[in-house]
Amino acid sequence: MYAIVEIAGKQFKVTQDQYIYAPKLEGDAGASLEFDKVLLIDNDGAVEVGTPVVEGAKVNAEVLEHVKGEKVLVFKKKRRKGYKKKNGHRQQFTKILIKGISK
Repeated sequence: MYAIVEIAGKQFKVTQDQYIYAPKLEGDAGASLEFDKVLLIDNDGAVEVGTPVVEGAKVNAEVLEHVKGEKVLVFKKKRRKGYKKKNGHRQQFTKILIKGISK
């Protein structure tokens, strides 16, 4: 059984006992979350597609920790002008454990 759920504006394909990294969410480590924007549910071949969401479907999850992603370097340069600028960025994510999918 799997579901496609919208979390913080992004869509994820989730199954039970799966870890995902979503954009940073509110809540401390150990807090439980419930997502009700379920777009699709597949229960062993019985696919139910929402219009736009499946009514009564929910995904329960638990916040494990807040982490940072890999560093992305941004380098700007204009040739022959002596202009160079180097910047870095690390995106913040929330590691989530999917507890269950209910209909």
